[in-house]
Amino acid sequence: MPANALTESLEISPLIRHNWQVSEVNDLFNLPFNDLIFKAQTLHRQYFDPNEVQISSLLSIKTGSCSEDCGYCPQSARYDTGLPSEALMPLDQVLAAANNAKTQGASRFCMGAAWRQPKDRDIEKVADMIAGVKALGLETCVTLGMLTDSQTQRLKQSGLDYYNHNLDTSEQYYSEIITTRTYQDRLDTLARVRDAGINVCCGGIVGMGESHDDRAKLLAQLANLPKHPESVPINMLVQVEGTPLMGTEPLDAFTFVRTIAVARVMMPASRVRLSAGRKAMSDEMQALCFLAGANSIFYGEKLLTTENPMTNEDWSLFNKLGLHPGGSSNL
Repeated sequence: MPANALTESLEISPLIRHNWQVSEVNDLFNLPFNDLIFKAQTLHRQYFDPNEVQISSLLSIKTGSCSEDCGYCPQSARYDTGLPSEALMPLDQVLAAANNAKTQGASRFCMGAAWRQPKDRDIEKVADMIAGVKALGLETCVTLGMLTDSQTQRLKQSGLDYYNHNLDTSEQYYSEIITTRTYQDRLDTLARVRDAGINVCCGGIVGMGESHDDRAKLLAQLANLPKHPESVPINMLVQVEGTPLMGTEPLDAFTFVRTIAVARVMMPASRVRLSAGRKAMSDEMQALCFLAGANSIFYGEKLLTTENPMTNEDWSLFNKLGLHPGGSSNL
């Protein structure tokens, strides 16, 4: 459908689709900005309180020395970024961080470990962390890399609510960013998690030098999964000295906002999370992202190893916009 036809017909369908064509996604991206925002905001209001934002907190429970070669990541052992390696955190430190996150308003606590694939003994330790965080009354999420069937079942048994495993970019551009794991590896992990009955958190990173078409293909891949991810993090590349993507041409701010809006239109019942890169975004840009349908953020001064806005800055912005924390949908 051409962009002008979409412009003339902005009726909103409540149906969840899994048959998006890349040409349709590009038509959405090419809509006049106001029309795209209107379409996204209208859909957003059908599924969510438009002034509610779900708050997650993210902790690196094992940092650095990763064998993968993800071109954006300072935790890869292949790059000299000055990041010190840290072993898996003790349980008591993780629970203290989770309790602090809850005190500051987070409803979900996410734990990330720099592994290609964890060992079974690691899974047992993470399972104890999940159970402990759940006991604090928080939703739990982990990102640990690839999993076996038995590891996935163990995480489910421990009470895990969400598993994060991003696709990062389109299948066609993927090999430009990562060579140590295939795109199909990522899809297989997502299927394994979904089959185990664990909610999926899956999105991507934009601003890595990908094309307009790559962004459309990424969102089509996400929306055409058998079930939409419950959480869809949209990350802006945070450039880190020493990584191959350092020096990449920054993505235009309006292109990023459009990406949020298109994700909202395509996956209307999912939480669209404004994730990495917020430190470099103005209040005005973040406000446009919330208007475009973002309704979740990572909260706290760090996202694994990169900087994030201070918590007082987030509360100040929330107050300016009349936003409030929450986690329920209208469905």
